[in-house]
Amino acid sequence: MSFTILIPARYASTRLPGKPLADLGGKPMIVRVAERAQDSGATRVVVATDDARVKDAVAAHGIAVCMTRADHPTGTDRLAEAAVALGLAGDDIVVNVQGDEPLLDPALMRRMAAVLAERPDAAIATACHPIDDAAEAFNPNVVKVVLDAKGYALYFSRATIPWARDAFAASRDALPAGLPLYRHYGLYAYRAAFLQAFPRLAPAPIERFEALEQLRALWHGYRIAVEVTHGTPAPGIDTPEDLARVRALYAE
Repeated sequence: MSFTILIPARYASTRLPGKPLADLGGKPMIVRVAERAQDSGATRVVVATDDARVKDAVAAHGIAVCMTRADHPTGTDRLAEAAVALGLAGDDIVVNVQGDEPLLDPALMRRMAAVLAERPDAAIATACHPIDDAAEAFNPNVVKVVLDAKGYALYFSRATIPWARDAFAASRDALPAGLPLYRHYGLYAYRAAFLQAFPRLAPAPIERFEALEQLRALWHGYRIAVEVTHGTPAPGIDTPEDLARVRALYAE
């Protein structure tokens, strides 16, 4: 199976300026991410960035890089530009790996590509895992996804969906047995044709209110295949505390 991994990387970060170049065991974070991606069996791994400092750091470690514009409103728009620059055909599969996830399992990256390859009617593939903690269930920062009978996404939301009407009326301290409540994990595989179409899609009202750009794809009729995984994927690095924890792991 042939697929490309694109890793969008912006130097600017509100909470961690210069995050892609943060040192992890003697190498920049973005390099660690790319090296993990190379272990997935991808045909090629390319970092998409708008910053010369990131480009130089990546190139110094022999990793391919694609320069993109600095004014993209979303990471998906950045990927779309990179897909065109790389000359990807419409049916080519692109896996989007975030540049702040150095612990992400390469097998999961490959699985996302495989899920999309297995679902020719889907434009996107992504992952989720069951929620078994009540605090997580009611946390609006935890994005939920509801699936249909064939494993396609019906909706993504920050709300607790599906809502267990009777159980939650009695108590919200625990989740009822069998509730199909899933946490969406933001790892995506795309068909290149969708990436090329995405910048031309009008934002959807549901996307604006939920602040979830994957809703734009559903709004416009694209199908999203969802793989249910078990076990929590490795967390990304969003804060100085996250960075300290991951540095400690590399130190070990």
